[in-house]
Amino acid sequence: WSQVVSEAEKIVGYPTSFMSLRCLLSDELSNIAMQVRKLVGTKHPLLDTARGFVYDSRNNLQMRGLVVLLISKAAGPSTAELSFQHDMVSGIYSSQRSLAEITELIHTAFLVHRGIVNIGELKSCDGPLKDMQFGNKMAVLSGDFLLANACTSLAQLQNTKVVELISSAIGDLVQGIYYENSKSSEENCLTDDIGISRWKEQVFLRHSALLAKSCQAAMELAKHSAEIQDMAFQYGKHMSMSHKLHSDLQPFVKETSSDTMAFSLNSAPAILHQEFRGREAWLKQIREPCTPRDNCARLKHPPHRRACVFQQLQEEIKAGKGVTSAIDLCRCHGNRALAALERFPPSEARDALANIVYAVTRFP
Repeated sequence: WSQVVSEAEKIVGYPTSFMSLRCLLSDELSNIAMQVRKLVGTKHPLLDTARGFVYDSRNNLQMRGLVVLLISKAAGPSTAELSFQHDMVSGIYSSQRSLAEITELIHTAFLVHRGIVNIGELKSCDGPLKDMQFGNKMAVLSGDFLLANACTSLAQLQNTKVVELISSAIGDLVQGIYYENSKSSEENCLTDDIGISRWKEQVFLRHSALLAKSCQAAMELAKHSAEIQDMAFQYGKHMSMSHKLHSDLQPFVKETSSDTMAFSLNSAPAILHQEFRGREAWLKQIREPCTPRDNCARLKHPPHRRACVFQQLQEEIKAGKGVTSAIDLCRCHGNRALAALERFPPSEARDALANIVYAVTRFP
């Protein structure tokens, strides 16, 4: 994956890991960074988010902006508008590069906002209460700052349809995260009672909408046809769905692991396993109390919830049909992303977009 991203960055002209550098090095955010240093020594998640801006080869935080640049280069100039062809650098318009930065700023803003901790669930080992409260304030303010910068840059593009697309993507993100948080706060359920169709709808809101609509907006900025805009949207949607499925599958497909990897009960393999087994049988096993001989860990639920036999649950999902079905679904979305690419002319950029799909649909 890292090699695929590195090769793709060469095609678009510069490392997208520095895409948000102009904003991150601004005086305002430098002041925020100085304040965040006060959290050192605590377990506030804002620290981990900040470290990810500097180096995160596993999650590739800048992947969205890279895809926007690649699909812009793959589509090339449009014959519908010739007055701004001189504005291209390495086959990408400056407005499309700005859009890629806007996409990353929005994604980063939501990552920072999600670093807010529930004060009521803190333990003494997490850090002093006043520091954790301060960290929450910094997460809100710095996330708002990044989002405000993104909106200002979006307005400067002076394209009503692009503003509408990206604004709706922000709305999708808020809706997806709100639904996720509201369900997790319910006291009477351990997991969502949803099928894979509903799971896909929620994942689109939380993970795919921003990239899909940014890819479409990049085509609009270059005045491409409605068909090309739709193909760009389809690529962004299905590639990001494959990426999410690939991430959900990692705890179940890792060949060598000394410890049991944490996984979400609302991940795709677990949802599919639940569909095959039946919800009542699934909930019965989740509610089983731990015994001293069980190698288990408490799942990430409120403290009043009972501990689960974590490793046993993971092994059962591995042995069932949930994992193989999730792999098939990942490859299905990957194939749909590749099909959308066929509408673009052959190029290095198109090959790089295809390699990204191959990287997230390949399993041991």
